[in-house]
Amino acid sequence: MDKCNKVLIIAEAGVNHNGDLALAYKLIDKAIEAGVDAIKFQTFKSEKVISKFAEKADYQKENTKSSESQLEMVKKLEISYTDFENLKKYCDEKGIMFLSTPFDLESINFLNKMRLSILKVPSGEITNLPYLREVGKLKKKVILSTGMATLGEIENALEILRNNGTTDIIVLHCNTEYPTPMEDVNLKAMSTIKEAFKVEVGYSDHTTGIEIPIAAVAMGAKVIEKHFTLDKNMDGPDHKASLNPEELKEMVKAIRNIERALGNGIKLPSKSEYKNKKIARKSIVANSKIKKGEIFTEKNLTVKRPGNGISPMRWDEIIGKTANKNYTEDELIQI
Repeated sequence: MDKCNKVLIIAEAGVNHNGDLALAYKLIDKAIEAGVDAIKFQTFKSEKVISKFAEKADYQKENTKSSESQLEMVKKLEISYTDFENLKKYCDEKGIMFLSTPFDLESINFLNKMRLSILKVPSGEITNLPYLREVGKLKKKVILSTGMATLGEIENALEILRNNGTTDIIVLHCNTEYPTPMEDVNLKAMSTIKEAFKVEVGYSDHTTGIEIPIAAVAMGAKVIEKHFTLDKNMDGPDHKASLNPEELKEMVKAIRNIERALGNGIKLPSKSEYKNKKIARKSIVANSKIKKGEIFTEKNLTVKRPGNGISPMRWDEIIGKTANKNYTEDELIQI
């Protein structure tokens, strides 16, 4: 398989470290064990992202303390810029791509200084003009998530990024509900995005299983992003909608199998099946004893396995010819 064309699988650690640096390192180790290409965190300064009046989403209320505000909840999940520098260094040493999503202008510039090869724009920022303009100016490869967005909003975001100098953009179809109900996935929208904007597409998944990312790859996704956690029962907003390490490993295995199965699209006998052609196909054979000099007819000829004789596709050509030897029943016809 051509490594340049393989699907980029991103293990979304997000804030599932719960603000604990030791857990963040463990998440990296588990992502490596699963065989993903990259691990992604979320970089932010809470006060620059969330106002004191912001409410929590329903799924956040269900999975965190009901008494705390969104700002208080997210503040506990924040880790420092120095921590991120150390996490990237660890990823570099271990040979896994480090990624992180910035949620504010300061964090965009911080991640840029870390020389990340890709910047991830989250769904919530797709209508944030100052944010998109800042990302666009950096002229990096961008992965753009589109949860909650209309085609018009995606078009506007792409225009802002491109007008400010960014042209290498992959657009991820996404649904911003944790977990996403199956009936809301709308995976065909990924193809709609690809056709509408002539861009490479991928899928950021928030369903509870692994089958939807696998289906997305079969439909042409070039990037798959999936939340994972060390333990789904941990406190925090995203754990319950995440995969555990073993499930992540199974997803990676399945995606790589799908990649191999997709092939090159050229319809020819494969190496593995070629040897079976003469077994499964048929040839023209004698239906009964035929004497030399007899005329081949539809009564004294028939079609049977094996397929190493004259192809039945030449049936009309053989009918009416003269037998040049004696044949016993089932013997391959020769001319």
